[in-house]
Amino acid sequence: MVSMDHVLAFGLMSFVLIVVPGPSVLFTVSRALSVGRRAALVTVLGNALGACTQVAAVAFGVGAVVQASAAIFTAVKVVGAGYLVYLGVQAIRHRRGLAESLSATAAPTRTGRVLREGYVVGVTNPKGIVFLSAVLPQFADRSAGQVPLQMLLLGLVFIAIAMTSDTVYAFAAGTAREWLARSPRRLAAIGGTGGLMMIGLGASLAMTGRKD
Repeated sequence: MVSMDHVLAFGLMSFVLIVVPGPSVLFTVSRALSVGRRAALVTVLGNALGACTQVAAVAFGVGAVVQASAAIFTAVKVVGAGYLVYLGVQAIRHRRGLAESLSATAAPTRTGRVLREGYVVGVTNPKGIVFLSAVLPQFADRSAGQVPLQMLLLGLVFIAIAMTSDTVYAFAAGTAREWLARSPRRLAAIGGTGGLMMIGLGASLAMTGRKD
């Protein structure tokens, strides 16, 4: 089984990567600004489920294929970037309805939609794909056997750190939104800002190349 030294070393490396805001963090912040803290926290959960999928894919070999193939990597990147741009446009289009949404009761399907959106962004996050594909296998002790299980356990460390970090960002951004939202016009501006953040993030992801 994976040693504690490997767990701590991988956890430290994961922390250094995660605390630097990437697609999942920026998307969570933009959702907190556009929709509110509750949706941002659901987004955190969706991102985590997406990261779980990435970890499982790497542990069972799919991640290596994505990392090795420029075409597959680019396809995943473009899908994620396009989805972010789409969500950003939607946020800008509906920014003037944010004031009503603060006091409205969310429909039961809304949580599922927000969770799904967070999952798509999380599972197509190039930052996570590159890190997990390139770094995670290096911390598995092949002589100890059960390599996929070792990588799954290490992946849980990565996901736990990511969820903690994203939750802090979600609460901070949600609090800022509530503090700034004193008028419908100001709230609409906040929603537009969140949408522009998503569009900018999507564009930056689309233009980011592989480092190989």
